[in-house]
Amino acid sequence: MRGVFFKENFWSTDITSTLGYDTLLQHMNDGRKNCKEFEDFLKERAVIEEKYGKDLLNLTKKKPCGQTELNTLKRALDIFKQQIDNIGQCHLQLAQTLREEAKKMEEFRERQKSDRKKIETAMDNMHKQRQLQYKRTVDSKKTYEQRCREKDEAEMNVSRCNKNNMNQKQQDKIYAKLAHSKVTAEDADKTYQQNVSQLDKVREDWQKEHIMACMFFENQEWDRINYYRNAVWTHVNQLSQECVNTDGMCEEVRRALEGCSIEKDIEHFTDGHKTGDKPPAPIHYENFYNGPRSATPVIRRGPLQTPSTVPDDPAYATVGDFNLYQ
Repeated sequence: MRGVFFKENFWSTDITSTLGYDTLLQHMNDGRKNCKEFEDFLKERAVIEEKYGKDLLNLTKKKPCGQTELNTLKRALDIFKQQIDNIGQCHLQLAQTLREEAKKMEEFRERQKSDRKKIETAMDNMHKQRQLQYKRTVDSKKTYEQRCREKDEAEMNVSRCNKNNMNQKQQDKIYAKLAHSKVTAEDADKTYQQNVSQLDKVREDWQKEHIMACMFFENQEWDRINYYRNAVWTHVNQLSQECVNTDGMCEEVRRALEGCSIEKDIEHFTDGHKTGDKPPAPIHYENFYNGPRSATPVIRRGPLQTPSTVPDDPAYATVGDFNLYQ
């Protein structure tokens, strides 16, 4: 059961003070600012998710990933790229969802501001009225006290007049002043009492408005905290769901990889690209002389002649019909 209420804890003994109201109003404005901060947070997170999603989509479209693989591994890699593409799409969807949540927070924040504006306007008017009536009361009190002092002074003058011998004209003047001071004092007293009574009425009206404002602010604060908490809760649920979705897509890839057969892939490549099942025969040594002779006759050259020096010129030598310059 609730035991603390705004209406019981935000007062001031000074009738002209607005401390309690100002404290509450500042707190409400701070709450609105906090909602705006979370709203901006969601928008920034949406930008991050959108960029990440688009980057994943571009990655799967532009970047090859095992494009020459065959058979079961190729099918697994195709599923892998498709699921990465799906994950990118999920992040784009999350970005849109976050923008929608930010819009809801903005609408809630502005709705509270609009509703609170009516209370703020009424309280501002009440504060002005209270301040004005308080000033009137203080001024009328000063006037009342001044008229009372003037009346007392006039009565003292009359008393002195009775003790001193004064002519009739002076006495009439003093008595006339006394009569006038009594009238003005009574008028000032009446005005002062009326202003005090009016101030008390204004005070009561202000207290009623203040209590209503406290209750309104308290209800708004309950709604704001509850909405803010639920918004954060919803946000983390959305992030958790994104993780669940991503894990489900990764599970699809894992299942595809489980179906990948190394043996079948090797057989598939072999069957589609084999070049023959027989290796080249061994190359044996063949002796030139023991092997079969060529049909082309072999012309053998005779022994070389020994060069001799020409008797007439020692710089030359002869070999057969040729001369060699030394």
